[in-house]
Amino acid sequence: MTFNLKILLSTALIAMTAVTVQAQRRLPESHATQHNALIARQNPTVNPFKIENNDLLLNHVKEREALDMESEVFGEFWNSDHVNAYGNAMIPDHKLIDVSEYCAPVKGRVTSNYGYRSRFRRMHKGIDLGLHVGDTVRAAFSGKVRLTKYERKGYGYYVVMRHPNGLETVYGHLSRFLVKPDQVVKAGDPIALGGNTGRSTGPHLHFETRFMGIAINPAAIIDFDNYVPHKDEFAFDKRTYGKSQSYAPAKKKSSKKRYASSKKRKAKK
Repeated sequence: MTFNLKILLSTALIAMTAVTVQAQRRLPESHATQHNALIARQNPTVNPFKIENNDLLLNHVKEREALDMESEVFGEFWNSDHVNAYGNAMIPDHKLIDVSEYCAPVKGRVTSNYGYRSRFRRMHKGIDLGLHVGDTVRAAFSGKVRLTKYERKGYGYYVVMRHPNGLETVYGHLSRFLVKPDQVVKAGDPIALGGNTGRSTGPHLHFETRFMGIAINPAAIIDFDNYVPHKDEFAFDKRTYGKSQSYAPAKKKSSKKRYASSKKRKAKK
């Protein structure tokens, strides 16, 4: 066998092997369809930034004249395109925050709590609330819209609102905005439609409560089972802001358990 013939045979064998490997690695035909369907669910079919001229969604000026929107709260650290607009601002050790006018953004059950997620090796800085795509999302407190933005690997389409009580609230994974930056909104007003955009495993609302940029466990402020704040005022403490608070009455120990424990103590003697 000549040298040139050997080269030709080797080349043909390599090409055949490559075709076989490619055929083995080829994904099933249904994969492309499923992938495109997933993308379709992640991206809204309408422009989320288009605000329609709907009297129910736009400001009613007379109803908002009483809101304290000239407060210095809306002056400092306002012009930022980040969720945390405060940077290295000095955070007070204690602050009483009026949360009495709270309105539930959605009335879905809690699907994921605040806290560290070992699976993703990161903090989950809010609470996830179940909803269907297209459900109305409402402002938790009266205030002013600071930011409407899109983040592909995180919040998806999201709204950040600032409130006269000093809090900011964040609403993530939306499908459409019903408000725009600098718009004044009352507690309970529609601000967006729920969705499944960004880093999301299913339709839900990611809801955050922040004080001067610091994410506070929303469960420390709100009773999500009954859609009301635990108290009219939330006592912010710089040392414990991330912890939830339990307001349920202490459970009484059953007489059977007390009797069993007393028997054990006697047996040891």
